[in-house]
Amino acid sequence: MKLDGRRTSSNVSDRRRVSNGKLLGGGITGIIIAAVVALLSGGDLGSVFTSALSDATTQQSGQYVEDAEDQRLYDLASKVLAGTEDVWTREFRRQGWGEYECPKMVFYHGAVETGCGHGSAQTGPFYCSADETVYIDLDFFKNMDSTIGASGDFCYAYVIAHEVGHHVQHLLGTLDEAHDAMSRTSKTESNQISVRLELQADFYAGVWAYNDNEMFGSLEPGDVENAINAASRIGDDYLQRKAYGREMPESFNHGRSSQRVKWLKLGLQTGDPRRGDTFSPAYSAL
Repeated sequence: MKLDGRRTSSNVSDRRRVSNGKLLGGGITGIIIAAVVALLSGGDLGSVFTSALSDATTQQSGQYVEDAEDQRLYDLASKVLAGTEDVWTREFRRQGWGEYECPKMVFYHGAVETGCGHGSAQTGPFYCSADETVYIDLDFFKNMDSTIGASGDFCYAYVIAHEVGHHVQHLLGTLDEAHDAMSRTSKTESNQISVRLELQADFYAGVWAYNDNEMFGSLEPGDVENAINAASRIGDDYLQRKAYGREMPESFNHGRSSQRVKWLKLGLQTGDPRRGDTFSPAYSAL
């Protein structure tokens, strides 16, 4: 991904040197199990972190020390966030959705206090609508290859753009409507609504990539393939088979790998945010 000469966002905050007491035992290498726990609990990775922290915890020790890769990833994430600001500001005006309100991004290490409660690195990057902020521990990116077998700068950008996609849903009212519906339905139906939210966020990530490339010529050979590979490895079916050797479709709340790839590719191919209606089709048609 070509980001040379691109601006960095001013909506970032660095809390990596702030101590937050406790964090979930096991570190970032437990991402697969943590993800499956999230899936089985019927929550999503942006909200389940609060309850996940009640399990075995260890006292955080030592101070964070930044290395060269941390600095590179910090710069990359700041530029990607700036790219989402440029794209979605233009798209909101183009679609007649009003002015786009940019989210904030917080970099942290280990654990962090958020408007949604206490967050842990083990859940991966997440969006909190209460404070309109994307939270990222850069160790997630540094360990993606070993945990899920996916890596690369555009792969990391896809993860960020997905979380910003939840912010777009928040601004459009989709997120609150879905969460309200989830609170009034069965666990199975709630999970299905969650899948619809996550697939739409994947679609919005693709929309961002299409338009960012149109505006800045950011995509390089292999970028799209890397992102699609990442999407295929964070599907509920893939994660459950990896952790338990079997699928439990009734507990899916992010979508199958094939579904995540499908909606990401649709966004990448069309660049049109109005093509991402994941709520009208029958669930079996997603």
